[in-house]
Amino acid sequence: MAHKQMQKYDIIIVGAGPSGIFCAYELLQQKKFKSILLIEQGKSMHERACPIERAKKCLHCKPYCNITCGFSGAGAFSDGKLLSYHKSMFNAGEEMYLGGNGGSYIKNFYSNQEIKDLLEYTDEVYLKFGAEPHLEGVENRDQIEQLQAKAKKEKLDLVDIPLRHLGTEKSQELYTKVQTYLEKNGIEVLCNVSVDNIVKENGVAVGVDCHPSFDLCGKKFKFYADKIVLAVGRKGADWLSKMCEKHKIKTEVGSVDIGVRYELSDSVMQKVNTLLYEGKFIARTSTYGDKVRTFCQNPSGFVSAEVYENNLTLVNGHSYKDKKSENTNLAILVSHHFTNPFDKPLEYGKNVAENVNQLASGGILVQRLGDIYRGKRTWQQDLDNNKIRPTLSSAIPGDITYAIGYRTMTDILEFIKSVDKVVEGFANPENLLYAPEIKFYSNTVVVDKNFETNIKNLYSIGDGGGLTTGLMMASASGVQMARNLVNQE
Repeated sequence: MAHKQMQKYDIIIVGAGPSGIFCAYELLQQKKFKSILLIEQGKSMHERACPIERAKKCLHCKPYCNITCGFSGAGAFSDGKLLSYHKSMFNAGEEMYLGGNGGSYIKNFYSNQEIKDLLEYTDEVYLKFGAEPHLEGVENRDQIEQLQAKAKKEKLDLVDIPLRHLGTEKSQELYTKVQTYLEKNGIEVLCNVSVDNIVKENGVAVGVDCHPSFDLCGKKFKFYADKIVLAVGRKGADWLSKMCEKHKIKTEVGSVDIGVRYELSDSVMQKVNTLLYEGKFIARTSTYGDKVRTFCQNPSGFVSAEVYENNLTLVNGHSYKDKKSENTNLAILVSHHFTNPFDKPLEYGKNVAENVNQLASGGILVQRLGDIYRGKRTWQQDLDNNKIRPTLSSAIPGDITYAIGYRTMTDILEFIKSVDKVVEGFANPENLLYAPEIKFYSNTVVVDKNFETNIKNLYSIGDGGGLTTGLMMASASGVQMARNLVNQE
């Protein structure tokens, strides 16, 4: 590594999640730049593995969790769902296609047709590397529309977006192929390297300060480039917030999604699972008018834990192609948008997570829905006698209402009752709520059409900077970033 530390590149990409990977891939296709460095603080695809199945509990891998960090990022090591363009449904599901709140930022600069073309292209790249060719949610349109009409009566939107389900294990195979392709075709992929700071000269970004991830006291080194792309993902949202504050990178107050991972019987979700695979229910609650949505639905899936900085442990969900459970799990998330003078949504979410973790001795809490209604905590004997068996055996039974705010819990419980009128059994008292499920984003980095920040030659894409949410749109933002860089030359 020492012989490279003063090397100058055309482009440095910080973060090898989907946005960074697809930026590197498209730069190769454009054949405009000769030297491209892709830096990732976690392990390569060839080394990434979570020991939880062997150990039956989270071992808090050091220095970074192998699920949240490494080549392909956190999303690719969850369940691997790719939202795919389908012309008959784009308008109905526009917000979801564009990546939630952040996607509207992209829409400020690009037309619907441009976004559709971009999604189609990105989808084709995934297929090239072995993505599932079958699209979920494009058949049985009459039944889907009947379910949507039923949801509408309960003031719920059921967004049906076609998707390709890779499965957790197949995602790993696909991204291994992508890493091999990038390396064989000239992209320098440097894993196990953490970026400490952005180097500027005369107010212009010119490089990055780094250190080996596994050696905090090791020798520091620098890399220089004409252009620097920050593609750090949600895992890097905290780091990016610090960089924005330190270098006065312009941001707008962002949001944080706080909620629970909800687990219930496959039999209850059978119709939604069969018709859509992932049904995205969205509502505005009657009590507070807050936006609540389901996210990352995993039929026959498994609830999982993932660890962030300072041992912050969050809950997530996986679904495999081959290994199956009898339960469906999904996130129920409440979007929190804060107003002046508060401008630290990321810190707020971290505080909620820390409080839950403290109640669970550093881990995940689980509680039965019926116990919440009865105002009591869940005990181990309650879980032992429960019909819905938890797929995350390391979760600690307890009372999540001690840590999640009243407003958020009110929104979640109200939402569950509404969905139950559409999907009978969704409010079964034996269903399980795991916490904390939180989606972190930095305050939205202000960028122009080329995704350039107010710091010249410094760009921001992907989930970490609040530009997108989800695998497909993050990947598409990487493709567009590469094209923007080429067009600027």
